[in-house]
Amino acid sequence: MTNVTKTYFPDINEYIIQLNRIWANQWLTNRGELVLELENRLKSFLKTDNIIVMNNGTIPIQIALKLLGNNGEVITTPFSYIATTSSIIWENCKPIFVDIDKDHLTIDEDKIEEAITNKTTAILATHVFGNPCNVAVIERIAQKYSLKVIYDAAHSFGVKYLGESIFNYGDVSTCSFHATKIFHTGEGGAVFCKNEELRNKLYYSHNFGHNGPSSFFGLGINAKISELQAAMGIVVLDHIDEIFNGRKDIVAFYDENIKFDKLSKMKIREGTEWNNSYYPIIFQSEKELSNVQTKLNEIGIFPRRYFYPSLNTIEFVNGKSMKISESVSSRILCLPLSHQIEDSILELISSTINNSIW
Repeated sequence: MTNVTKTYFPDINEYIIQLNRIWANQWLTNRGELVLELENRLKSFLKTDNIIVMNNGTIPIQIALKLLGNNGEVITTPFSYIATTSSIIWENCKPIFVDIDKDHLTIDEDKIEEAITNKTTAILATHVFGNPCNVAVIERIAQKYSLKVIYDAAHSFGVKYLGESIFNYGDVSTCSFHATKIFHTGEGGAVFCKNEELRNKLYYSHNFGHNGPSSFFGLGINAKISELQAAMGIVVLDHIDEIFNGRKDIVAFYDENIKFDKLSKMKIREGTEWNNSYYPIIFQSEKELSNVQTKLNEIGIFPRRYFYPSLNTIEFVNGKSMKISESVSSRILCLPLSHQIEDSILELISSTINNSIW
């Protein structure tokens, strides 16, 4: 069986070496030695100095909205994972959807300004499949209307845009270190923030608001990552070049072997060093997608309709129609992509797609 993603499992003996450190330290959580080491190594690898690692990829968004959303309207994209929208609602804010750019699949920056009202407090946009939003335009709009910008960069580990880490854009950026991601800690995530005052608020907010053992800066929650998760991250990071190279090779195979006469792909924004996080293909119709998906499932291959459905159509959201997002969501399919897939499987996937739409 070949799924849309495959978790990278390092050699268990390498992980045990890190576990031995934990047992020697007798320290399992509360930002121990391994968590601090992981943060420092990630700072060096990502070329950013403002990371706080956390226990999953959703809670950084929630904390950012708690601090910056102010119970207002948050302009966002309907083409993202449910966590983007549900976090807005969870933090007592209201999602205001703006349709997407049909080429890059990110929020259409030219439609943001018309959605702004006197209740708007922030923009929460997603770098879709690691493809950057038009950050320059979004920044100009945010400054013009005194709005905060939060980026859901869950898929963007290792992405650079205009020579900068993608995490260096926005007031706050977040990332997921879930087991399905390029870099993972089993379950985990991170928040990035350049402003020192805001970063301090994010930091104490992820640790119950603590200022020392018996006093508090303010309201907080438990978003701390454990030493066990950090141990996995340290070992996976040792192999990150292997992971990136393997994924790059598979993307190149798909590019060369799938016939795109009747298919389309996401356009990577110019100036991006992409991380090959997902391989989405867009069919001409939902019927064609369903036909291909069925045939792949029959031979043990399980791509994913992702992102589907368009978030403005979710029952508890009751959003307005977003024609482009709804259309793309109904026709997009992410093919299996991981650090290693046998050539014979890649050939089978490609030939099945090619033979099914011709």
